[in-house]
Amino acid sequence: MLRVVVIGGSGYFGHRLVQRLARQDGLHIIVAGRSLPRAQAVVAALGDGVRSTLEAASLDTSAADFAMQLQRLSPHAAVHASGPFQGQTYHVAQVCIDIGVHCIDLADARAYVAGIGALHTAACAAGVAVISGASSVPALSSAAADRLARGFSAVHHIDIGISPGNRTDRGLSTMQAILSYCGQRIPSHAPQPTFGWSGGWRHVYPAPVGARRLSPCDVPDLVLLPQRYPGAPLVRFGAGLELLFLQLGMNAMALLARGGWVRNWSVHAQTLKRWADWFKGWGTDHGAMHVAVTGTSADGTQCTRTWHLVATDGDGPYVPTLAAAALVRQLREDGTLPIGAMPCVGLLSLDAFAREAEGLRIRMAEAAA
Repeated sequence: MLRVVVIGGSGYFGHRLVQRLARQDGLHIIVAGRSLPRAQAVVAALGDGVRSTLEAASLDTSAADFAMQLQRLSPHAAVHASGPFQGQTYHVAQVCIDIGVHCIDLADARAYVAGIGALHTAACAAGVAVISGASSVPALSSAAADRLARGFSAVHHIDIGISPGNRTDRGLSTMQAILSYCGQRIPSHAPQPTFGWSGGWRHVYPAPVGARRLSPCDVPDLVLLPQRYPGAPLVRFGAGLELLFLQLGMNAMALLARGGWVRNWSVHAQTLKRWADWFKGWGTDHGAMHVAVTGTSADGTQCTRTWHLVATDGDGPYVPTLAAAALVRQLREDGTLPIGAMPCVGLLSLDAFAREAEGLRIRMAEAAA
């Protein structure tokens, strides 16, 4: 039986990942975190309808004996779901390498994911996989881009966007992550400098989501995807809040940060989350994601292909867990993962995501223009 530790398993994304993993046969899932009662509550809430065995454990990644704590659990793999990853070191991944355990994380922080290759030599020597970015970006976004770019002799532009429903639960770590680059300069090949949450554009998603305003955000795709496809495409990523006045509020906060009035909005995350939660009953619980790839086809014509994901009834927060669930399934079924340290780009197909989304109110579709 494959033993998998979910670090942060009682957290916002962690407990949703546990729910998805529990649908798989042949797993022993260890829900781990600093609070044992919270981990026990997650296990108890799953009830009798699961196909894996579960246990709860206390695990503190900041403890001096963290390596010993993790080793005592005897995992084959650890999934690091305790964000935010902005500013985190590779401590958890390094400990996994040291004790010979595969490591998968749900990071979407650009520097963290793009820099994971620094551990490649050590991971190869230990014979383990260290896979970073098993989340909506870059794992799912790159899988969609790969599908859309098939047959293109050159890729010119990749446009990616995510917009959750306002009634969807908000995690504090997610708030901290998106606020960390509000008003900060982010990578861009545009003629003018690009700043997080500054300005915006409109994208129309399939019903029932409809039109949403998006603003630039900092994600790994901005630096990973241009080097992946012939033509070194320009990559744009935007995130959008369903309620326009909240989106415009983020735009105003970005201006204050650029003007030097606020150094780092993430230190105010708890207060801002509390204010945003005042309006949680407004809007819907429908969210969406898109990837659009513009390129030159084999016959020399230029076209744009678009992929959409629509999540309804509050199931959007499961999307960032699907990549990790798919990688664990691969490890269980095939007995291996690619050895070394790498971003989760090109490792999974859209079909793998669709399999992990079974039973959720999530649908995906492609279109060409």
